[in-house]
Amino acid sequence: MIYPDNFEAKIGFDEIRKLLRERCLSPLGRERVDRMAFSANADTINEWLKQVKEFRLVQQEAGDFPLHGFFDVRESLVRIRLEGTYLEENEVFDLRRSLDAIRQIVQYLNRTDGVEPGDTTPVYPYPALHRMTEGVVTFPLIIQRIDGMLDKYGKIRDDASPELMAVRRELTKAEGSVARTLTGILRLAQSEGLVEKNVTPTLRDGRLVIPVAPAMKKRIKGIVHDESASGHTVFIEPAEVVEANNRIRELEAEERREIIRILKAFTALVRPHTEEMLTSYRLLARIDLVQAKVRWAEATGAWEPQVQARPYIDWTGAIHPLLQQSLHKQGKAVVPLDIALTEAQRILIISGPNAGGKSVCLKTVALLQYMLQCGLSISVGDRSSAGVFESLMIDIGDEQSIENDLSTYSSHLLHMKTMMRQADAHTLLLIDEFGTGTEPQIGGAIAEAVLRQFCKKHAFGVITTHYQNLKHFADAHEGVVNAAMLYDRKEMKALFQLQIGRPGSSFAIEIARKTGIPEEVIAEASELVGSDYIQSDKYLQDIVRDKRYWENKRQNIHRHEKQMEKVIERYEYNVAEIEKSRREILQKAKEQAEELLQESNRKIENAIRAIREAQAEKEETRRIREGLQAFRDEVQTFDSMANDEKIARKMEQIRQRKERREQRKREKTMQGDSERIVSRGTEKVENKTELLCVGDAVRMKGTSTQGTVEALEGSSATVIFGGMRTRMKADRLEKLSAPLAEVQPSVRTEGRMTRRTIDDRTKNFKQDLDVRGMRGDEALHAVMHFIDDAILVGVPRVRILHGKGNGILRQLIRQYLSSVPNITAYKDEHVQFGGAGITVADIG
Repeated sequence: MIYPDNFEAKIGFDEIRKLLRERCLSPLGRERVDRMAFSANADTINEWLKQVKEFRLVQQEAGDFPLHGFFDVRESLVRIRLEGTYLEENEVFDLRRSLDAIRQIVQYLNRTDGVEPGDTTPVYPYPALHRMTEGVVTFPLIIQRIDGMLDKYGKIRDDASPELMAVRRELTKAEGSVARTLTGILRLAQSEGLVEKNVTPTLRDGRLVIPVAPAMKKRIKGIVHDESASGHTVFIEPAEVVEANNRIRELEAEERREIIRILKAFTALVRPHTEEMLTSYRLLARIDLVQAKVRWAEATGAWEPQVQARPYIDWTGAIHPLLQQSLHKQGKAVVPLDIALTEAQRILIISGPNAGGKSVCLKTVALLQYMLQCGLSISVGDRSSAGVFESLMIDIGDEQSIENDLSTYSSHLLHMKTMMRQADAHTLLLIDEFGTGTEPQIGGAIAEAVLRQFCKKHAFGVITTHYQNLKHFADAHEGVVNAAMLYDRKEMKALFQLQIGRPGSSFAIEIARKTGIPEEVIAEASELVGSDYIQSDKYLQDIVRDKRYWENKRQNIHRHEKQMEKVIERYEYNVAEIEKSRREILQKAKEQAEELLQESNRKIENAIRAIREAQAEKEETRRIREGLQAFRDEVQTFDSMANDEKIARKMEQIRQRKERREQRKREKTMQGDSERIVSRGTEKVENKTELLCVGDAVRMKGTSTQGTVEALEGSSATVIFGGMRTRMKADRLEKLSAPLAEVQPSVRTEGRMTRRTIDDRTKNFKQDLDVRGMRGDEALHAVMHFIDDAILVGVPRVRILHGKGNGILRQLIRQYLSSVPNITAYKDEHVQFGGAGITVADIG
């Protein structure tokens, strides 16, 4: 139920209808807008809203919905029910386009996404829109018949019938003949100066004629058909073409008769289907209405909340759409409204200053609820929800009537009487300035008594007032709640914000002072009303002010929380990006290590090839290959590490594995089971396990330098190399199979050269080697020569500076050091002197 009859005009819904009509594509939709009505059925309302929501999705996701061909031919279809009537060409053309639009829409909305699992029911992507097509008949055969009758411009085709084709051929021939004859006459007349040079034949009353000056009309035989408005030209049909033009007119009449015959035959084909067609046109009307609703929703930022089958309102950010459009044109914004009507808070008593927005608040509630129950999207926040009221009743504005002898107050009382009689628990009452229009004391008393009746009926309502007794009533009765339209007391301006829970002040004294009322008048009025009233009003203002202050605080906290969430989200994103970059860096390092490994592999393969050419032993070659493969495996494991902790753990495993391998090597060396690689010279030396004696010919392991044992003391020996006496451990020496005296002269010569070489290297040797910035092969080559020199000179400890980086160069160098028998140990330098960036190697 809607009360009173002019409800829509009072809340502005008539303007909403007008704006919707402007967005329709055809009279079909506009008629549907006019018939749009209020519903109290939640299922029906939700179905309307689903149609709007789905159509919005159609346009957003696909954008190929057929929104063309919305032509209204219903009057023509109704007319042809009578025998003997027929559709004209343009009507047939409109019929064809509209029927094709219906066919395309039905085909579009009947598309499926398959069937439900375990069921044969098809799944439609837009179910609510699909339900609109139920019972709609399409007419593909009639469309096909029209295509065979009309061309793409909506004109009857030449081949619509054999008779029409024959008539048109003859007509074309006759028109061509007349045109040629007339052109010849015109040229002759131009040569004789009877007609101007730029004149061409023209058409008058369907006949070809020649434009001639009035003075020359007697010199051309023929019939004058017309005269120009200025009188300077007459149009003559030469006698020679009169008969031909008559024939053309006859042929045109035959053509028209044949066209009518064709149209009648087609109309007879359509006539049995007019009722089904008229039913199908309802689909176009409904689709036109839905697309107009969507365009309206997009223009106002509205959406479609889920409607529940119970009376309640819970809106955030509600906006009056007409006020929004009006203020937008002025460059202003609407202040959103938060409002709730529930079982515990059924009636809101809104108070506050005049021009503070009380009536706008009431109209916003009335308009949005009415729009929602008419199936329209509403401008509320996305956290809003809504219910359904069976009755909407409004009392707003001054309805004096001289004819009915009604005063303002009498009209209000009549409305109150109807509302008290009709209201129930499913009614929404919207009353502006409750109880005004008569003496305040009695008016307030009657208003309070009426309000009590509304409470007994459990009605819902939004009521605006200035009466103090109604504010007190709200505080004392369950289900009735005070609300205030906020006012900036400092700036003396309305804020248009609704705050539920406290009554509002009328700010009568402040507003009177602002308008310039003399202070003595204000003081006298204050005395008349009493200090208690003034003080209570002041306390009320202070309460509202304080509540607004703490509400602003709460909003600021909420805003800061939102900002913090964004910052946290941004930091989490950055951390994820950093982790991604770290993985990319590790992957890149692994690739670089692989590249370095391949380069080193080529160098080592070359060394092995040289060893083979030098007839070195296979066991040593195999050992080098195994070491190289172990290093490759260790490098390849890096890209499987998830984080730095895993990498460190893996590095520790590699280090322990190396220590175990070195321990096994030392044990093999002590047992004498391993063989040595001789890099220079061609002499093959036997590995003797017997003890050394004074005078034995020996050489240092891993070199070709030969000498003689001079003295033995425990595990140490004094050896003379080329005249230079050196003290070293006995296990670093190899006993030669032949005595030194039997060595060829070339060897002794080499001994003298060795002595000079040792002297030179001893003078220039430095215990630190810097390979930072070198490639793997370059670094290995430098380390090999450095270690050889260190062994030759007899230095007990050396330092190799390779840097930290990704640790690849460090690994490569230590892999090599582990293969040198004279290297007894290697480790990181002390952290104060370089740590893992320097390798310290002990030579024993």
